[in-house]
Amino acid sequence: MSEGRKWLPPMTALASFEAAARHESFSRAGDEIGLTQSAVSRQIALLEDLIQRPLFDRIGRRVRLNEAGRAYAVQLAPALDAIRRATRAAAQRRAGSALRIATLPSFGMRWLAPRLPLLSARHPQLVVDFAARSEPFDFAQEDFDAAIHFGLPQEWPGVAMDFLFREDVVPVCAPGWLAAHPLRAPVDLLSAPLLSQSSRRDAWPRWFAAAGVDTDALQPGPTFEHFLMLAQAAAAGAGVALIPSFLIQPELEAGTLVIPFARPLSSERAYYLAYPPDALANPAVAQFRAWMLEQVG
Repeated sequence: MSEGRKWLPPMTALASFEAAARHESFSRAGDEIGLTQSAVSRQIALLEDLIQRPLFDRIGRRVRLNEAGRAYAVQLAPALDAIRRATRAAAQRRAGSALRIATLPSFGMRWLAPRLPLLSARHPQLVVDFAARSEPFDFAQEDFDAAIHFGLPQEWPGVAMDFLFREDVVPVCAPGWLAAHPLRAPVDLLSAPLLSQSSRRDAWPRWFAAAGVDTDALQPGPTFEHFLMLAQAAAAGAGVALIPSFLIQPELEAGTLVIPFARPLSSERAYYLAYPPDALANPAVAQFRAWMLEQVG
């Protein structure tokens, strides 16, 4: 065996060690990378045999990264990240017109999806795959070219961002519910079932504060993970919901949802197109970015 190959462990062994080092658990590492606990253990043993020293301390049925293991993990992590980035870049070169975009679920369904024919007409060579993601992630670890972010730019460090737009959040309910529960002033909503989106539990307190209503008696109501689930519940008569108006234009136009008080809630948080700093070197990403900015311009 050549000297170079001798010191190049199998990728399965490296992936097993990297996952086991993060979790300090062979079973959790196996769950992550699709191997059994015993298979991970064998891969770690292969590495330890190559290095001629243990990387973990075995304490009964538990394992703990030792000093040698920690030093190896610190040096190995950047190398594995570099391999991931190089492989991702090579894949992009092989399919330069293919893009993967991570989007907030409701934004994808109500804002992006209806505009896809416009994108196809402008760039028929682009093949775009959309996947739902609600939280920031590491582009080096995920196979995405860009993402839709809602919040503040500093909440996702290390990425480039283009401002898209802010939203107006409005209270909505079913017309039948409103007929059965007449509302004269915002304070009347304190006794209504208040529906919320699970990541924005502060929305109702902020709305009442903007309306000058004391919320000491505010009772938390049901929460829903996605805005369109929230809209369905409100349209079914479950109560009053706070929803960005651009997401429920079809329901407002059809009259299945109505706005009892024209008091939109706004904030500094906004929608952004996020992407790695070097992503625009890929012409497909640059074309998608230009099209997105044109849509909101």
